[in-house]
Amino acid sequence: MRQRPVIYHIPVCPFSQRIEILLALKDLRDAVDFHVVDITVPRPDWLLEKSGGTTALPILEDESGRVLKESLVILRYVEERFATPPVARSDPFERAVERLMIAREGPFGTAGYRYVMNRDPARSDALRAELLDHYAWLDALLRRHNPDGQWLFDRFGLAEAVFTPLMMRFWFLEYYEGFALPERPEYARVARWKAACLAHPAAQQVTREQIVKLYYDYAVGAGNGALPEGRARSSFVFEPDWRARPMPPADKYDRIASDAELGLI
Repeated sequence: MRQRPVIYHIPVCPFSQRIEILLALKDLRDAVDFHVVDITVPRPDWLLEKSGGTTALPILEDESGRVLKESLVILRYVEERFATPPVARSDPFERAVERLMIAREGPFGTAGYRYVMNRDPARSDALRAELLDHYAWLDALLRRHNPDGQWLFDRFGLAEAVFTPLMMRFWFLEYYEGFALPERPEYARVARWKAACLAHPAAQQVTREQIVKLYYDYAVGAGNGALPEGRARSSFVFEPDWRARPMPPADKYDRIASDAELGLI
C-alpha cells in the first residue's frame, strides 16, 4: 500500500492545477504524489484499467487503490480529507454562492477553448462575444457579493482555485487572438479579480510562455495531443523542453507552423 494518494495528470493541465493550488493554500504540497502522463502517446493499459477505460485526466488513486475522477470531485475530496485549514466557505449561504460560481466553470472553460481552437476567422467575433458574456456574468456576481474587494469573499478561496487555471490557459487567447477584457465598467470588477487571481502566490505552477508554447496545437485546432496537419510531433512533447523552444508564430489562421519552426526537432 502506498503512503500517499497519487494523481495522474497531464502536464500543465488546468484541472490538475486546481488541486495543486488547493494543496498550496493548505501548505500540503507533499500530501499527494503527482504522476505525469504523456498525452502524445496512447494511454497505457494500466492507466486505462484504473480509469475504467476513459482517457480524461486527472484521476486520483488513494492509498488503498480506490480511484476518483473529475477534477471538481477530486478537489472536494482533497478539501474534506485535508480539512485544515479550510479553503471552501463554511457559512452555508457563502458556500452556496461559491458553488453557484463554480457551476459556471464548465461553460466558461468551453468557451475559451472553443475560441482558441477555431480555424474560421469569420467566427472569431462571435466566439469572443460568447467568452465576454461569461466574464460579464462573473463580474455581476462579484459586484453583488463583494463589490469593493478583490476576491469573491474575503480571501482567495475554492472558487478562485477553480477559475484561476482556466484564466491562465486563456493566455493563449491573448497571444493567438489578441483577446483582452474591454476597459468598460461591466468588466472592471472581474478584471480586478482576474489580476489578483493570476498573481496569487499559490497559483504560480505555470507561466505564460509555457502555456503559449505548449498549447500551440490547440490554436490550430488540434487538442489533447492530436497532431495538426503536416506535423509529426505534438507541441505537448516533453523533449525538447519548452524553455528551449522559440515562441510560436501567432498567425494561426494563415498557416500551421512546422515541427522545426516550433523547435520540436
